[in-house]
Amino acid sequence: MSEESERLAKALIEFREAEGISTRELARRTALSQATIRLHESDRGAIPVPFAARRFEEVLGWAPGSIPSAEYEPKPADREPPPDASGVNGRAS
Repeated sequence: MSEESERLAKALIEFREAEGISTRELARRTALSQATIRLHESDRGAIPVPFAARRFEEVLGWAPGSIPSAEYEPKPADREPPPDASGVNGRAS
């Protein structure tokens, strides 16, 4: 675990304990999944994506940019568009 991920894990756990909340409630407050909360509270040392880092900073009251994050976070424009389904009606001609 890196020093930064360890600092984040400790801060998240201490925050939850001080607030008396579950991972589920922290997930609700941050708009992240419970799995994401558990990952960043664990000893796996994952670096959060920028969105998660920003949400953690907000809930912890930390300054923006104080949590290092992964360099790349897909934006909607970067994602593969769904296949064009126009003209497909599910019936054979």
